[in-house]
Amino acid sequence: MEEAPNISIKALDEYSISVVNEANNAFPVIGKIIPSFCDGVWMYEEQLYEKAHETSFPDDSLDWHEYINSEDKQVFLAFDETTCIGQIRVVKDWNRFAYIENIAVRGSYRNSGLGHLLIEAAQTWAKKQSLLGLSLEAQNDNVIACRFYAKEGFALGGVDTLKQTGNPRIDMTLYWYKIF
Repeated sequence: MEEAPNISIKALDEYSISVVNEANNAFPVIGKIIPSFCDGVWMYEEQLYEKAHETSFPDDSLDWHEYINSEDKQVFLAFDETTCIGQIRVVKDWNRFAYIENIAVRGSYRNSGLGHLLIEAAQTWAKKQSLLGLSLEAQNDNVIACRFYAKEGFALGGVDTLKQTGNPRIDMTLYWYKIF
């Protein structure tokens, strides 16, 4: 990506609903995370595949109006001038964490620091809500995302081996936390 001085992050509004899914691009699956629990701490290793493949999530189809000016949930969109290049969606969770429902960065902007800016936007929102931290979940085959979360200061806090029972390609769901 070239240097983009015109990047801005804005809360979702009526005018940006039409572009909310534009950053939802395919991503590479390069391996899987193998977690272990020892002495009260979650650790993990990466098991990389010989051959990577791409996958994608379907576009979200939500009532986006619920996120506009809400105290309990918010969507932040990243723009390069007028092009939507990223999204992070957060909700106040029962455990006083801001749960990240989704984070997406347009493929051509990955590894540019944009993901960090989106996490910062979510963190600022969560702190204004007097929440304890950020939380999210990731499938264990999304190694690149898990690397990003660890780099952003998230710790693996738990594993669920049953949540993805309906998806035979995914072994487990990983729960990540960043405590303020």
